[in-house]
Amino acid sequence: MSTPGVAMVEAAPSAALRPYVTRLAAYREHHPAPVVRSEMAMPGAVLILALGAPMEAGGRRVTAFSGGLSDRFTVTRTEGPCEGVEVLLTPFGARRLYAVPMRHLTNLVLPLDELLGPWAGTVLDRLASMPSWHDRLALVDSLLCARILSGPAVRPEVRWAWARLLESGGRLGVSSLAETLGWSHRHLVARFQEEIGLPPKTAARVIRFGRARRLLRSGQAIATVAADCGFYDQAHMNREFRVLGDITPGQIRPRVTPAGEAC
Repeated sequence: MSTPGVAMVEAAPSAALRPYVTRLAAYREHHPAPVVRSEMAMPGAVLILALGAPMEAGGRRVTAFSGGLSDRFTVTRTEGPCEGVEVLLTPFGARRLYAVPMRHLTNLVLPLDELLGPWAGTVLDRLASMPSWHDRLALVDSLLCARILSGPAVRPEVRWAWARLLESGGRLGVSSLAETLGWSHRHLVARFQEEIGLPPKTAARVIRFGRARRLLRSGQAIATVAADCGFYDQAHMNREFRVLGDITPGQIRPRVTPAGEAC
């Protein structure tokens, strides 16, 4: 009988895959009772190559699944033992892997066979036959690399604009991006929805949320993070954390209780 909990082994994506995948992790999960989680919005897409019991994700019952970028948290419920490989895709990794306009996948969770057809079944069958977690990770890396690199190319202007948003922590204005590219605001929004799935202003919100979480985890004060990340005030940051992560800043970096104050 497996030990309850989650066990995980990570591997760095191969060089060819790094522009498209930020994380590869083989995992095994088993709990004595159902586990409900709120999965936070992130500037990428999650691909779950799972074997075992199905779970609920985004209101659907699925086993292996994925989707596009989200502008809200997603609720998952794990009920039985499962294992597999979790892949975190960049927007362009998802775009090239699924070869569909990313606006069609925004805020959706879909069974993998709906997205990838017979290829999904082939990957899962081969995954189940691998003797070790490291073999599973190497297999997924190889299969994803071949599939992604054969997918549709991403416009260099969108790549450039996305990189600028990441570098700025989501603080760069959409008008500045459009002006530098020589595009209209409307054209920039259309290209982002096609290749990323979110309009640039919404994508910037998700990126800013991720940066704020990292700064809070590093120990910075909530008020400092709010100002540094460009929130209007702490109330604004609280609202964004609720929508994007179903969490508050204080839950990421708990406030220290002053001496003598009741807990």
